[in-house]
Amino acid sequence: MVGKEVVLKTLVVEDSKVTLKAICAYLENMGIHPLTAETGKDALEIYRREHPDIILLDGRLPDIDGFDVAREIRATEKKKDWSAIIFLTSMTKDEDLARGIEVGGDDYLMKPVSEIVLKAKVNAMRRLVEMQRELIAATHKLNQLNKELQQLSATDGLTGLSNRRMFDELSRREWRRCERAQKPFSLVMVDVDHFKSYNDTYGHQAGDECLKSIALQMQRAAPRASDVVARYGGEEFVFVLGETDIDGAKWVANLLRQRVSDLKIANEASPLHHVTVSCGVASVVPGEGKALESLLQSADDALYQAKQQGRNRVLGTEYGQMGSEAVS
Repeated sequence: MVGKEVVLKTLVVEDSKVTLKAICAYLENMGIHPLTAETGKDALEIYRREHPDIILLDGRLPDIDGFDVAREIRATEKKKDWSAIIFLTSMTKDEDLARGIEVGGDDYLMKPVSEIVLKAKVNAMRRLVEMQRELIAATHKLNQLNKELQQLSATDGLTGLSNRRMFDELSRREWRRCERAQKPFSLVMVDVDHFKSYNDTYGHQAGDECLKSIALQMQRAAPRASDVVARYGGEEFVFVLGETDIDGAKWVANLLRQRVSDLKIANEASPLHHVTVSCGVASVVPGEGKALESLLQSADDALYQAKQQGRNRVLGTEYGQMGSEAVS
């Protein structure tokens, strides 16, 4: 916007045809082709449709008082649609001038209108409009940058999943929601089998690509908007599944396990010669005496047992009872 002249959309509201014609001629001499209205009702309709930058508004109109028109505009406008209001008036009392400012007017033009004074005031309003537009653009850009910064602070840079910090926040939020609703809450801890050997054999770049492929399958395995999929650290991932019992969580875990296996990402360190994952599942209905940290530890313990029992499998626990679903 800087250095560019703003093309002003201008509305002239005046019931005197002589005055209206004169003002429109002055504006056209400035390169402005104005919108016109002779009543307050027409002025409001044009305002809502066109959102003019400047409104030259007669203080006295045949239907709706010009002050009431200004009040209505100020009550309904949005920041991005702000209009500069210049009252056209023959009233000279201080009380009338104060009233115009009170209802939202920005300036006055005394009748009969001078072309020189009109030009000066319109140019002054032009500068205000430019500043308003630049401020809106800067605010929009700042908001966008803030959103991007928030996204970056909540996202794992490699996989695009929620990071550990966001997992902590969202898991607590979902825990509280399930506690209020007395619905089951489940966690699935996921670990890539033989991943250190994979990195040693194929290199860290291949390891990164492997993790990204697994992250994509995790997102596909838990499509609900309320489900949280996060990178917990290194080659560990986690599902947060609200309103999901142990069987539902095991189903999600096994779906992921099968999809990762189906990728057939070569890994000579694995007995199956391709990349697989192990999953530990824990589920509980949140309530008094139960803690999210304890459930997380239960899921981690189940994951450890899955690794100990041969990997590429899902083990689940509920209320401290360990149960397994071995898969090959």
